[in-house]
Formats: sequence, structure tokens, C-alpha cells
Amino acid sequence: MKATVDSLTKEYHESGVWSDVPLDELFKTTAAQHPDRLALVDAPDRAAWTGGEPRRLTYAEADREIDRLAAFYNTVGLSADHVIGVQAPNTVDTVIAVLAALRADLIVSPLPLHWRQKNVLEALNSIGAKGFIAADRVETRDVGTAARDVAADLFSLRFVFGLGKDVPDGLIELGPMLAEMGDGLSFVTRDRPDPADHTATICWSRSGEENVPVSRCHNHWISAAQMIVNEAEISENSTILVPYSLSGLTGLGAGLVPFLMTGSTLHLHHPTSLANLATHANDVEADIVMTPGPLAQTLDRKLGSTKTTVLAAWNISAPHPTTFVARRRLVDVHIADEFALVARARGPSAKIKATALGKHNGSIGCENRPALLEIAVTEEGEAQTPTLLVKGPMVPEIGWRTINGERRRVRWEGTGYLKTNIKVDLVDDGIAGFGIPGSYALGTGNLETIDVIYSSYPGIREAAAFIVEDPVLGARMYAALVPETSNVPDAASFFAFLDADGVDLAKIPHRVLILQSLPRNADGTICREKLTMRTQRLPAAVA
Repeated sequence: MKATVDSLTKEYHESGVWSDVPLDELFKTTAAQHPDRLALVDAPDRAAWTGGEPRRLTYAEADREIDRLAAFYNTVGLSADHVIGVQAPNTVDTVIAVLAALRADLIVSPLPLHWRQKNVLEALNSIGAKGFIAADRVETRDVGTAARDVAADLFSLRFVFGLGKDVPDGLIELGPMLAEMGDGLSFVTRDRPDPADHTATICWSRSGEENVPVSRCHNHWISAAQMIVNEAEISENSTILVPYSLSGLTGLGAGLVPFLMTGSTLHLHHPTSLANLATHANDVEADIVMTPGPLAQTLDRKLGSTKTTVLAAWNISAPHPTTFVARRRLVDVHIADEFALVARARGPSAKIKATALGKHNGSIGCENRPALLEIAVTEEGEAQTPTLLVKGPMVPEIGWRTINGERRRVRWEGTGYLKTNIKVDLVDDGIAGFGIPGSYALGTGNLETIDVIYSSYPGIREAAAFIVEDPVLGARMYAALVPETSNVPDAASFFAFLDADGVDLAKIPHRVLILQSLPRNADGTICREKLTMRTQRLPAAVA
């Protein structure tokens, strides 16, 4: 299944920016050339946050597992262009499952770890998924049992596989199943014209209350990762530490795919604390370590070796980054949701560089290569905030929509630019930052709808959701609750109520304020700005 119209495909191939090598073939090539090189390594504390003991595999060992699992997928009836969902944390098993699916010509839909059962059900149903791979648990969440319940409600879902140690009944446990079949599984590579142009993944963007599928082919991913490899100067056989889940442009485009392209060693990490990430990076002597942009300065102080390059990922909800003098190479990675990314190394001034409009093709020395991304903005009126426009070999078509029961591609019109719903701030013909803080990445949509959810807690007269910016943590959701007379709400019980009701994790507040009344604007609507100021210890600003 092709992910791009023929005219663009031809243009990208003729320019040399696209090739015929799919993602799994990159891994296979390294396995053939360097079979004993260490490929995949679990975090040492894996058992603390998901099932199974830590694993480490060479390229040859991992390639054999990928081959056998790809053969297993075909054996049970999954065939080319079938969609298989994946909801699992950063483990060796997850990477093997994804690469095996790609080798079997399946389309992988990695689902965010914070998604609830209802989100998973809606997403898999909308893209006609035939299979689903889920971890047994992620920290205290029983993901495996939720996956089994999804299968009970989604009749088109033919296979549900489990990863981990305590996989619930009703799921096919992949590890023991492959061990039982032994060497009887043998994958036979099929000839497929233009394999790298076919759809590899369906990731998920959020627009208001809707999760929107975004399809990418192998070449889309390689083009995005090429900018990371160029700007961060990632060399062959590097040691890369990735704490982002492999469910979107950050974890895949800036983490997994650069690993595949450079034949490096991938150390997998589950973020529990910044100190833990720094210790992990120091222990494995990481050449590349990823971190959220607001935490880059703190991580820089905690890292030992100055050879480590920090990839600081800034998403559209990030506050304006600060300037600091790093002890090592620091590359800012600007993530425009699931549509595009731009990587820029900081120079001696240690200032973050505004993202210029126009064409981007990587680091110095790459100017004569084909552009990996082109950025423009809409020509709005003075009262309007400009909207980001992106096009190029890394930019996907929007994805799949169900229209009268038929899946159809939905793509941009006119000049070929993809017009996103991301607003930008312009500085000297460049983009100072993507987006409006807090509004998109949190998936808040219409805050009034979240007010209704909070107000449904027994004993609450009225409630309001609002956004608070933190210089380190970024945007966070807060809840203001006004109790009924003589009622004293308990914050722990409120959180338990939201959890039991299956509220989207993105809508569960970071903190709760108990107030006697909500501040109002002149027209009677809730004044969320005053609520934000209230958390900043300006009580006089609250009515």
C-alpha cells in the first residue's frame, strides 16, 4: 500500500533523497556485516515497570528473532498491508515485534502508552486493525487485560498478542509461542516493488477531541531521521539511549530510525526520573541521549562524559527555551506534532536558534543535497496567528479516515504544503517556537468539556480545568473544584474517581485546587487566566 502520490514519489526518488531500502532491511544489512555487534539492550530496571527480565541481543541474535516472528505473523494469517496495533513500553521485545511486522510487510500502528481502552478501541476500529500487540503491564496499569477487553469488543481484530511475564488468558504470549515452535519457523522474503514507498506506520495526532491517523512510509521515516543523523553527527556504531516511547515522531524519528540508519547500539529506557536517565547514560557511556528540552540543562550537569551529545526535544507545548552554556554538544529537535521535525545544533553562544522559513536539508555541508523539509506559514491577517505549512520527503499525508465504511487517503490541496493546526510565532523571518503552549500536546481540546467531567464528581458544585506553564515541566493541566456546602472533597478520592471512570490520562489534572468560588469574566464565563495566576501565588487576582 503506497503512502504517497506517484508524482511526489517520482520526484523524491529522482532527487536521491528516497531509496528502495525499507527500515527492516537496514537492520538486516548491519546484521550481515556486523553479526556480533551489540544491537538492543533493555534498561536494567525493566522488571520494575513492565514484565520480563532485561535482555541484550547482538545483531545476529536479534535478526534471527525478527525473521522467526515475521514468519509467525504470516503463519497465523497476517499478510501484507494488514494493520497491527502496538501498545508497549521501550523493551527489546517491543523493537523486535515492530521490526518483524515491517519485515512481514505489515503496517504498524504504535499507540501512545497513556491511551485508555476506549481510545485504543476507537483507533484500531477506525484503521481496520487485524492484530494487536500489548505489554502485560506498564508500571501499575494492566495493559494486557485492557487489550483482551478491546478484542472482545472489536470483532475485526483477529489476533491479540502479549509481551512480558504475566500475560493474561486470551492473549497469545509471543515469547513462549516462538520458543515452542523452535526452528520450524522460517521467513521467506517476498519480492515487493518499491518496498520503501509502502506504508510502514500509522501514528496518531490529536485535533481537539479527535485522534487523527497519520500514515508514513519507510522513506518518510528515513528522511526525518536523516536530519537528526546529519545535525547530531551520529556516526556508525554509536551508543544511543532513548527514553521516549516508540509511538510517534520523537521516539521513532529521532530515536529508533537513526539507530537503524547508523548500525548503532540502542539502549532502551523508561522515564521515571532525570537522575535515573543520567545514571543510565553514564553507565552505558552513551554517545547520544534524548531528553525533553526543558530538562536539557539539568541533564547536562549530571552527565559525566563530555563526548555525549544531548538531543533536546521540544514539542509544541514547550515554554520558550532558556540559554545556557552546555559542557557538550546540544542539538535542539523541534517536533511539529506528527508532521515534521527540525534539528539544529547550538553554537558557541549556546542560544537556541530560531527555525528559519524555507528549505532545510541538514547540517553544514549538506546544502547541496535535496531538501528534507520546507517550511512556510499562512498569510493571515494581522490579527491572526500564522499557521505552520510543511512539505517535503519527511512530511506524510494525513492518513486514513473512515468514510461510509471505506478507508480513504486525505491529503492537502493547492501548493502541496500540508497545512497543520499548529500556530507559530515569527521572529526575523523565522519561527521562534511551534504552537500555543499547552493547548495541543495535552490533548485538552475544549476545556469546557473537561469542566463537565470534573463537575460530575459527587459533592462538587462546579469545576474548571485550566493550564499552568512550568519552566521545567512545561504545560500541565490543573483542576479547580468548588464543593457543595458542608462537603470537604478529598483529592485522592477525586483522582480515583477519574481513573475508575476511564478518563483519558491527558485530562487527569496534575494538581487540584479547592476554592469557594470560580473567578468569572464580565460575560459570566470562567476566567482561567485568574486561576493560573492563583497557582502562581497571586491570590489578589482571583475574584
